[in-house]
Amino acid sequence: MELAHSLLLNEEALAQITEAKRPVFIFEWLRFLDKVLVAANRVDVKEKQKKLVEQLTGLISSAPGPPTRKLLAKNLAILYSIGDTFTVFQTLDKCNEIVKSKDDTPAYLPTKLAAVACVGAFYEKMGRMLGSSFPDTINNLLKALKSAESQGRGEILLSLQKVLCGLGGAAASCHRDIYKNARSLLTDRSMAVRCAVAKCLLELQNEAVFMWTTELENVATLCFKALEGSNYGVRVAVAKLLGTVMATALMPKQAAVMRQNVKRATLEEVLELMATGFLRGGSGFLKSGGEMLKGGGSVSREVRVGVTQAYVVLVTTLGGQWLERNFATFLSHVLDLVSHPRATQTHVEAVYSRRCVSFMLRATLGGLLGEKAQIAAGKEICQAISKQMRAVEAVVNDISGENKGGAADVSASQHVMVCALKELGSLVQSLSATASPLIQEPSIGLLETVTSVLLHPSMAARLAAAWCLRCVAVALPYQLTPLLDRCAERINNLKSSPEAVSGYSFAMAALLGGVHQCPLGIPHSKGKMVVSIAEDLLRTAAQNSRLSLQRTQAGWLLLGALMTLGPSLVRYHLPKMLLLWRNVFPRSQKELEAEKARGDAFTWQVTLEGRAGALCAMRSFVAHCPELLTEDVIRRLMTPIECAMTMMSHVPAIIKVHGAHLKASAAMVRLRLYDILALLPPKTYEGSFNALLRELVAEFTLTDNSANTTTSLLRSLCHYDDSVLMGSWLQETDHKCIEDQLQPNSASGSGALEHDPSSIYLRVPVGEAIPGPLPLGVSVIDASVALFGVVFPHVSFKHRLQMLDHFAECIKQAKGVRQQAVQLNIFTAVLSALKGLAENKSTLGPEEVRKSALALVMGALDNPNPILRCAAGEALGRMAQVVGEATFIARMAQTSFDKLKSARDVVSRTGHSLALGCLHRYVGGIGSGQHLKTSVSILLALAQDGSSHEVQTWALHSLALIVDSSGPMYRGYVEPTLSLVLTLLLTVPPSHTEVHQCLGRCLGALITTVGPELQGNGATISTIRSSCLVGCAIMQDHSDSLVQAAAISCLQQLHMFAPRHVNLSSLVPCLCMHLCSSHLLLRRAAVACLRQLAQREAAEVCEYAMSLAKRAGDHATVNLNITETGLEGVLFGMLDRETDRKLCSDIHDTLGHMLSSLAVEKLSHWLKLCKDVLAATTDVGAPVVFEVEKDEEEDSEKKDEMDDDTMFTGLGEDDKSKPSVAPRWVTRVFAADCLCRIILLCENDKAHFDLAAARSAQAKNPKGDPLVLHLSDLIRMAFMAATDHSNQLRMAGLQALEDIIKKFASVPEPEFPGHVILEQYQANVGAALRPAFSPDTPSDITAKACQVCSTWIGSGVVSDLNDLRRVHNLLVSSLDKVQAGKGSSSQLYSESATTMEKLAVLKAWAEVYVVAMKIKKDAESKPAKPVRNVDDDEDEDDLGANVLPPDSLITLVQPELPSLSRLWLAMLRDYALLTLPAEFSSQLPPDGGAFYTPETIDTARLHYRNSWAPVLHAVALWLSSTGFGAEEEKEEVPSSLSRSPVILQAPSSTTKTFEESVKDRMHLMLGVSIEFLCFPRPEEPMEHVMSCLHALFTLLESPSAKIHIAEDQLLAVELLNVLHRLLLTRDPPAVQLQVIAVVQETIRAAQDHLQRQKASKGKEEEGEKESQLSLGEGGDTGELVPGKSLVFAAMELLVFVLVRHLPQLNARVKESPSHVPLRPQRLPEESARLVANTVSILAELPSLCSPAGSMTILPTVLFLITGVLREAAVKTADNAVPVTVSAALQGIKTIITSPLARVESIQTQWSGLVRSSLASVLEHSQPDESRPDMDEVSMLTAITLFLLSASNELVGVTVLQKGCMDRFRNALNSCDPWVQARCYQLLLSVFQHSSRALSTPYIHALAPVMVEKLKAVERSRPGTAAELQAVQEGIRVLENLVGMGEEQNRVQLLALLVPTLISYLLDENAISSAPQVSRALHDFALQNLMRIGPLYPAAFKIVIGAAPELKVRLESAIRANQASSRAKAAARLAQPAVQAAPTIKLKTSFF
Repeated sequence: MELAHSLLLNEEALAQITEAKRPVFIFEWLRFLDKVLVAANRVDVKEKQKKLVEQLTGLISSAPGPPTRKLLAKNLAILYSIGDTFTVFQTLDKCNEIVKSKDDTPAYLPTKLAAVACVGAFYEKMGRMLGSSFPDTINNLLKALKSAESQGRGEILLSLQKVLCGLGGAAASCHRDIYKNARSLLTDRSMAVRCAVAKCLLELQNEAVFMWTTELENVATLCFKALEGSNYGVRVAVAKLLGTVMATALMPKQAAVMRQNVKRATLEEVLELMATGFLRGGSGFLKSGGEMLKGGGSVSREVRVGVTQAYVVLVTTLGGQWLERNFATFLSHVLDLVSHPRATQTHVEAVYSRRCVSFMLRATLGGLLGEKAQIAAGKEICQAISKQMRAVEAVVNDISGENKGGAADVSASQHVMVCALKELGSLVQSLSATASPLIQEPSIGLLETVTSVLLHPSMAARLAAAWCLRCVAVALPYQLTPLLDRCAERINNLKSSPEAVSGYSFAMAALLGGVHQCPLGIPHSKGKMVVSIAEDLLRTAAQNSRLSLQRTQAGWLLLGALMTLGPSLVRYHLPKMLLLWRNVFPRSQKELEAEKARGDAFTWQVTLEGRAGALCAMRSFVAHCPELLTEDVIRRLMTPIECAMTMMSHVPAIIKVHGAHLKASAAMVRLRLYDILALLPPKTYEGSFNALLRELVAEFTLTDNSANTTTSLLRSLCHYDDSVLMGSWLQETDHKCIEDQLQPNSASGSGALEHDPSSIYLRVPVGEAIPGPLPLGVSVIDASVALFGVVFPHVSFKHRLQMLDHFAECIKQAKGVRQQAVQLNIFTAVLSALKGLAENKSTLGPEEVRKSALALVMGALDNPNPILRCAAGEALGRMAQVVGEATFIARMAQTSFDKLKSARDVVSRTGHSLALGCLHRYVGGIGSGQHLKTSVSILLALAQDGSSHEVQTWALHSLALIVDSSGPMYRGYVEPTLSLVLTLLLTVPPSHTEVHQCLGRCLGALITTVGPELQGNGATISTIRSSCLVGCAIMQDHSDSLVQAAAISCLQQLHMFAPRHVNLSSLVPCLCMHLCSSHLLLRRAAVACLRQLAQREAAEVCEYAMSLAKRAGDHATVNLNITETGLEGVLFGMLDRETDRKLCSDIHDTLGHMLSSLAVEKLSHWLKLCKDVLAATTDVGAPVVFEVEKDEEEDSEKKDEMDDDTMFTGLGEDDKSKPSVAPRWVTRVFAADCLCRIILLCENDKAHFDLAAARSAQAKNPKGDPLVLHLSDLIRMAFMAATDHSNQLRMAGLQALEDIIKKFASVPEPEFPGHVILEQYQANVGAALRPAFSPDTPSDITAKACQVCSTWIGSGVVSDLNDLRRVHNLLVSSLDKVQAGKGSSSQLYSESATTMEKLAVLKAWAEVYVVAMKIKKDAESKPAKPVRNVDDDEDEDDLGANVLPPDSLITLVQPELPSLSRLWLAMLRDYALLTLPAEFSSQLPPDGGAFYTPETIDTARLHYRNSWAPVLHAVALWLSSTGFGAEEEKEEVPSSLSRSPVILQAPSSTTKTFEESVKDRMHLMLGVSIEFLCFPRPEEPMEHVMSCLHALFTLLESPSAKIHIAEDQLLAVELLNVLHRLLLTRDPPAVQLQVIAVVQETIRAAQDHLQRQKASKGKEEEGEKESQLSLGEGGDTGELVPGKSLVFAAMELLVFVLVRHLPQLNARVKESPSHVPLRPQRLPEESARLVANTVSILAELPSLCSPAGSMTILPTVLFLITGVLREAAVKTADNAVPVTVSAALQGIKTIITSPLARVESIQTQWSGLVRSSLASVLEHSQPDESRPDMDEVSMLTAITLFLLSASNELVGVTVLQKGCMDRFRNALNSCDPWVQARCYQLLLSVFQHSSRALSTPYIHALAPVMVEKLKAVERSRPGTAAELQAVQEGIRVLENLVGMGEEQNRVQLLALLVPTLISYLLDENAISSAPQVSRALHDFALQNLMRIGPLYPAAFKIVIGAAPELKVRLESAIRANQASSRAKAAARLAQPAVQAAPTIKLKTSFF
């Protein structure tokens, strides 16, 4: 392939490759040429032009295939337009010669077509440059057109279109000829030709004025004829032609109008013309009346559907503003269409016409108008409805009967009503909450108008009105309850009118069905109201025969609707329901028999309707309340159901007696019966299988049914992928809802509410706008088929065989059309059964069953009906799946192989090739591996059968299935298959789109098979890859959208496996072009592909899209709408237009991926996008949002010039593509979500949240874009969203606001120190929150707003109390609402919504109170300082604290506290009850709690779960600050009763003692906490865990709580165990620290309790010390019982923490063979704090034990503490003592100095313990090679601690003494001066110890070493401050020793000290030059000497006298000192600073 990449065709290479590969090589060269010519240098091109032209023209006559000729023509045209045009006429003539040629052989055809294509391309590219040659060319083409076959006709027409396009107005002379020749071909038998003519004429009408003036009617008639018998493609093309011509006639193009004086058509004329097509079809107006009477009267459906599409094109072309101005006319016109008797000849036809009209309205209104204009349109529709209704009322009330035609008018008006109401409903639903002006404006009176239709005489109109009300209620949930009430009231008042009973019950049912779409629900009482109305209706049904039927139907309909409210409501009414159901049916067999004889036709009709209704309500119950279906309930349901089954057999006899009009009611009973049985487990009705199956089989084999009704389920049971064979891909278009009418099965697409009123309350199937149940006849068959599939797997083999044989018999009996119908139904049932078997994993049965089934299926494989063949193939595959035996599969495959080898007819070839595909699909590659080779070879051969495209399609489709299912096993066949695919792509005519679609499927499957190998570089892989790319390129260039979509998905696969080889620079622009395609599937494919690309390469995708926008600027032919906003802007715009679910979700994902990877770099761009969408005004016609302000003036001028032309040429598509409507609310909600995501994405980089840093960064790098600079925009967007009409948008806006506050609350304002940047936005925040607290706001929004309020108040942003009050008052007002109590009067939503709102308010108050208390506490703990001084305050959280008076926030909360605390406690009580396990549900209060009702208990649980934690914390704070409500108890009791009628939970609180209330509250708080901490759900937020722990800690701080928990030791143990579990599951350090804090409080409580016990004991028994000893855990024995012992529980938890953070402590770890000794490392700060706190608690534990008990735990405790000391003692650079070390030292001290040492009974044990602890410290206190950075100082400190505190136990233990001395000696000799200095300090404390027995040996051993060290200093003077300090410390020790010595030894001691000091003095000459440190030593020595002399004068003299040289040195030093002090008086001031050389202060003093 690489050889093909040259400017000239490489002819040698071409000659060397095989014949088969040449077309591919040539195509690849042309592809290369196409890319290179545009970019190449013109000079190079001109040089080689001659040769190139030769090569290219040579190719024309080499019979190129369709894609090749297209490229060839394009290249030739480009070549001439770039290079010289000398030879262009020669080439043109050559082509014309070929076209003229008389050679008609098929072999010559490709050459002819290539020539035609070249002619078209020349004119398109060069147009008028070709001058006057065009008449000849056109005549030549038209002549050829007459004699050409279909492929030629299509190609010539496309060429003519290009010629016209290139020449424009210049070709006017030929326009008539072209028109005359082309128009006759509009009815060509080839559909491809019809499409081509339509396109050609569409081009022609741009310039040919006559088409839309004089010839307008003829064009219309032609189009109607063209639509007869058309396919989808033709309908789209012709509709586009018709609609555009009509639009041009209305608004002609300026240019054309100026040239000729034309008369414009009026709107009436145009609409009239269109209407003739809709109502009369292509028959024209001149057919004789006779024909009309003969019944040729019905319009062909294809014409009606085509004209419907043309209407949409017409309006779209004229644009949104036109529609807005002319909407009234348009509306009345389309509504007239549906009231015309010709549109509604039969019921099904009427439904079809209604669907068409609804489609017109939805496609135009829904897409072209913005929200404001839609509201205006809604008004128009209302007026139309009320006008119709007035006319109807006139007829109904016209008793005299003057108005004879009245009845016809009424029946016509029902269809108008249905269309208008359906559109009104859709409009309101799509507007959602933004529709409120439409509902609220009294002048429109929408609700009155719609409710008036509920009394319409026609049921269809009443149902439509009910549906419209449901839409209103779903859009505006606050209307739901008032509407229900209004309907209930009317039903009660108008009980005697049949229409009223029917209409209002429909409305109530519809409203109840809509409740599930309104999250806030309806009040529970409404359920009771509905039940009572329904009961009343059913009870009174028999009283009045005029109303019996309606009342019965209405009663059951309401009960069925009630069931949709779900189990929590139905539970209460179930017993009554079961009773009602039982009473509808006879109780016994005898009654059943007796019944047959009684009654007349009318009573039977009422009875049957009543039973059908009851069954329908049952089905609704089973479907919506599965939780209530216990064994018992099912048993009780089965009684009436079995009775209904028995009754079925009696009905035919009854119908015989009473007349056929009962058939419908009987069918309804059957339908309901089948529906409910399909939902129940088949085991429950096993006994009735026989009778049931008889009914079912009779139903779908049409035994008693003379009509040939077919089921609608076959499509859904066949595989979705097979749609290409059945044509049902039409369902995936924008026109799906009208195209359904043209599908072949019965009544397809004729769904309407009146076919089954119960559908008004059911859930609407996904993708449908409104439920459309099919007519009863079809529905019953569908239900029977579905039930057959459920039952079949449970039937015995014998019966299966009988049924299958019976099926064969039925098919044999039936003839002609009936046979097709029976066969279709039977196959659907068989498929349904096989599917059921597969799902149940059961088998088909023994050999004879299989044989019978196989015979049935094989018979249908050669049925002429393709749908049946499809079904048979599918059934065969499913059979293979359920039988699952290799031999059976082999036999099936072999049959098909034999058939395919012999058969020559199309039918059997297609059927059996599909059979092979389906076998592989269901058995998979492994099961059918041995047949793979044969299957592939046969299918490859069939795929080459050029004579039948149908065979090719089916063979290729099956091949794709095989490739898909075989996976890697197919690898060997990839090359031959791929080469076949390429060959076919290059040769099959493009008009056979199905073949090309299947080729696309094959290619996609092959790419998947090769998979990741495609990345490789081997020769074979490169070939495969380039073949795939060529295949994709051919398909991308195909004219059919589905083929293009296949190409895109193939490229998407390729990109997944080999991303480097997919060229994004060409793919992305191609995808962008497809985004405005008119084909849904193509748009879907393009967006799905973009979604995948954006996941990996978002930046590249956006760049290429922008480059396309720049390119499109050059030539305006590209229809694209990418502006500065780039691809993102286009996608946002699409969200407003698209309605397809999948497409929208892909657009969301694509934007999401782009946002994640690009938003942070391009913040301004993305924020602007979101802002533009959010700021969209809802005025239509306002300037388009996405048009960013233009800088260049001239640019806009150019735009204006262009506009005149483009304004009218723009076809519908252009208009659609410009965002003509302001973004709709759904898009705005998405933009608000994007905003939140952007803020979240910036989180990782702190620069985004620091204004000072951001500004400096901006100065350095103006390209940078920190988020903080956009804060005002963020606030503005959140504000716009939070104050919108749309509730969803308000929620999103409040969420964004909360995010902004949380992220920016602590960002300081650099210009005003002490302030934060959010302060300037207080007003905005307040204004955004205020509307959410208005009384009519829905609860969920108020709840969210409360959350934002508490975040705002708690963020500390606002410093001024008055500013805070604004937001605070909102919370106060809501608090009043909470206190109003449960039974507030006007309740719109369900009780759980009220619960949600109230709890949100309490939660918000709790959060504010928690923050207020924190600020107060911080303010109290800080030293008082001037309020304004903020500079030295670093702590951002408390910024507020310094500005506010310390208790400011608390002053706002204080007044509400008395009521708040009560409400909080009530809420916690509720929560505690709600968390009880299910088995205690009987203990719940029967009338609910303070804030929930028993009916809404399940939903209430969720709301409580969201808000209990902050409330718990707040209550704990309140309890501990008020001493457990002690103050409140005193004054609050009387007022509490008067203030709040709600929570009289504690009227008894007056009688309770304070202790009891403390106890109750403690139990409540601890219970809630422990229950939660036992098992926090993984999805619970961390904040809840923290709140709960904070609450526990706060609680335990208060004395009452401490007493309580200490007295009940088991409670404390349980608490510790739960906390231990929590530590095991939750990691964050904050949680662990908080847990440890709680443990500490618990231990303190126990200590205090023990102290109190000891004190009271001490008082009782003054003298006896012994008895006190047994107090504390462990008693006399010292045994600690796990589970009961608090100390044991605490030890467990503490040990866990220590081992978690210092795993080396665990002895087992060390012993394990795999253990590698770890070098101790510094713990991270949080862990260090944690370990330190743990150690200090450990040290406290022995104090809780009796002496014996403490002996049990002390070894462990000491082991752990010394272990921590060992692990944590690591040197640090600054010699600081780590917190862990100081905690360990403190712990050692606590233990050693504890009173236990003085208890005689354990003396020996105690000494042993102390000694071993010291021994282990000694063992580890020396640095060795494994621990080089051991901190000896900490170890020495520990040793010193032992020596000082436990001297008695250690005196005289020589081993330890020697060890200690060694450690000190080593430290003295350490090379680290810091260690020496500390060692001296510690030695000093040992030397000074009061017990001489201890200190003397140390003095003896270590003093000499010290003296030696100090003497040595003279030789090496200190060089650093640290060394100096060491010397100074040593001297101090010596001085102290001198002081300690007795008088007689003083001289010897001084003789050591004085000479040493003197040796430190410097020579007077050397002083000046000596370094700083050395001088300092000199000064220090001198001062000390001068101090010592006077202290011991006698001894000093002796020493000095003994050594004269000392005396000399000393004197000279003194002299020098005096001289310098006189000389520098100033220096004397600086002197003391030197003397106070640094000394070390331990942070904690241990001694």
